[in-house]
Amino acid sequence: MRHTALILALLLTLPCLGEETIYLTTGFSFKAQSHVLQGNSIVIHTATGTLEFPQSQVARIEADETAAYPAPGTNPTLPDLLRAAATSEGLEPELVESVARVESGLRPDAVSPKGARGLMQLLPATMAELGTGARDAAGNALAGSQYLRELLIRYHGDYVLALAAYNAGCGAVAKYHGVPPYPETVQYILKVLREYHREKGTERAQNQQRLNTPNARD
Repeated sequence: MRHTALILALLLTLPCLGEETIYLTTGFSFKAQSHVLQGNSIVIHTATGTLEFPQSQVARIEADETAAYPAPGTNPTLPDLLRAAATSEGLEPELVESVARVESGLRPDAVSPKGARGLMQLLPATMAELGTGARDAAGNALAGSQYLRELLIRYHGDYVLALAAYNAGCGAVAKYHGVPPYPETVQYILKVLREYHREKGTERAQNQQRLNTPNARD
């Protein structure tokens, strides 16, 4: 254990360039471009800015392998696109797909009365803030995953607050110091989390089924 801590400390003293995943002690992880140690803090550079965490809040940092995107020339399904986008942003695919299912019913052409668009139902202002105007399914999935990742970072991996902000905005979360008392927002959070747990349960069942097949046991 002592050697592991020493190796981590040595690694953190050097700037690390390239894609990497930051794992916090809360269990939350997110993508970053680089990091550097400054005193007792770790300064992390992401695509949209700089974050700083005490060393004690960072469990580990790993260099990323290339995300598994659908191969060119293939015809990926919408869940494939969502899972690829989630993987590229270091998020759980089940969470991203659950948000998309509740937001749009997995309809790339969905447009809300407020003008939110696509699978992840992004407002034009949000897309502009992310620096993207992508309205195709793949681009929308990626932009939505990026936005969800930024919210999770902002709220230190708290799924409930991140989902509240995704639905009602960060201003509403700040105003009420937590989940806004809007029935729509409360129901939204419950629906996404219910779908997320259902997706996780399906994944566990599929894994168990593979383990129980004759080929898996060979």
